[in-house]
Amino acid sequence: MKKIENKVMLITYSDSMGSNLSDLKLILDRYFQKAIGGVHLLPFFPSSGDRGFAPMDYHTVEKTFGSWTDIKRLAENYYLMFDYMINHISAQSEYYKDFLQNKEASVYKDLFLRFKNFWEEGEPTKEQVDVIYKRKPRAPYVEAKFADGTSEKVWCTFDEEQIDINCKSEAAKAFIQDNLTFLCEHGAALIRLDAFAYATKKAGTSCFFIEPEVWELLKQCQDVIAKYQVELLPEIHEHYTMQKRIEEKGYYVYDFALPMLLINALYYGKTNYLKKWLTICPRKQFTTLDTHDGIGVVDVKDLLPPEEIERTKEDIFKYGANVKKVYNTAAYHNLDIYQVNCSYYSALGDDDKAYLLARAVQFFAPGIPQVYYVGLLAGRNDLKLLEATKVGRNINRHYYTVNEIDNEVQRPVVQELVRLMEFRNTHKAFDGDFLMMDCMEHELIIERSNGRHKAVLYADFKTKVTKIAYTDEKYNEKSMIL
Repeated sequence: MKKIENKVMLITYSDSMGSNLSDLKLILDRYFQKAIGGVHLLPFFPSSGDRGFAPMDYHTVEKTFGSWTDIKRLAENYYLMFDYMINHISAQSEYYKDFLQNKEASVYKDLFLRFKNFWEEGEPTKEQVDVIYKRKPRAPYVEAKFADGTSEKVWCTFDEEQIDINCKSEAAKAFIQDNLTFLCEHGAALIRLDAFAYATKKAGTSCFFIEPEVWELLKQCQDVIAKYQVELLPEIHEHYTMQKRIEEKGYYVYDFALPMLLINALYYGKTNYLKKWLTICPRKQFTTLDTHDGIGVVDVKDLLPPEEIERTKEDIFKYGANVKKVYNTAAYHNLDIYQVNCSYYSALGDDDKAYLLARAVQFFAPGIPQVYYVGLLAGRNDLKLLEATKVGRNINRHYYTVNEIDNEVQRPVVQELVRLMEFRNTHKAFDGDFLMMDCMEHELIIERSNGRHKAVLYADFKTKVTKIAYTDEKYNEKSMIL
């Protein structure tokens, strides 16, 4: 099974490129074998909600997707990243159902955060609720209704199908060790810790990224996976300084700031904010432009001035293709204030030149690039799925059939993107140094070098012309224009 490489990672659901894992492998092997080095396989476990992010059991593959044999086959050709939802487990899991059935006699009674044990008075004060970094306009809980007719509040940060884990308990430590060990032994090269900053809770605090507990939790996980040569990728949408602090501890991080910074530069033809970020951004990171969620807004705080953030966010609805503000409202079950729901290709107005420029910058930036499956196919907003489900995030979660993909890969923009990805995966310059070159405010020039191997990106954000000059294997100078 493959370990992590400095090659482009695809982000996909098991049933979004074809109907299952077998179809996915067929498609990758047929069209993207040289363009894709790794796959972030979004949660493929049995789940009761949130498109897989309410897992019931980490030891099982959702049967409609396939089996562990399918996962193993993928792991032979691509390094894999699995999700571990360290903050919560499904309300339909055997663990929570056993707790509801047996209450104090349940072996899992300490696995969950019970309000009566967490708060000094059994309930939080208004002041304590106010300081919690929460996703609901009230204290984050659900009523656990036991078989004996009693009930009590248990912590629930997200959806009611996602019951929070008491990560400090001995039961949770054993639970984490068991699950992480199993994932390491079944093909993971990386494990993404979903919503990990919510997993450290302390009364009287924000209950988000609490120190030193957050570092203790990460070390606990690292200690479990170390012998398998597996890496952790803690997932967090917050101020960029948090990402830099995590990197300082030796962990991989996400670059969630790049998507909005690139949109800002492409909309207005100025690269000053983008250049500053590329100069200071973490080096041990995975870069993104698009993911299964929206385009991050909170991530660029203090990297863009407040007025530029607001201007860029508003202009996505102006310059983007087929995207409306209403898609980010309660009418579409979406009140996210920290992201905009839109495919990245459509955010750039379905403009091939702008899109390829953005991808070129991503591939030349420090870190390992991730490309979401919709982005891989330069996918437009899926308004049909959006309207059928009334779920805002589904605008960027199209289900591609194998026949559809056979057609989509013929589009010139997709062929150019695949060529660019293959170049990023094979040129030795990307295993070396990163250098920002002096240039005009509407330009960006980046040099990647590794000994005599060089690749230089010239991007004009006004004309959207993108050129790459590079050395071939014999150090002859070559060029390509996207």
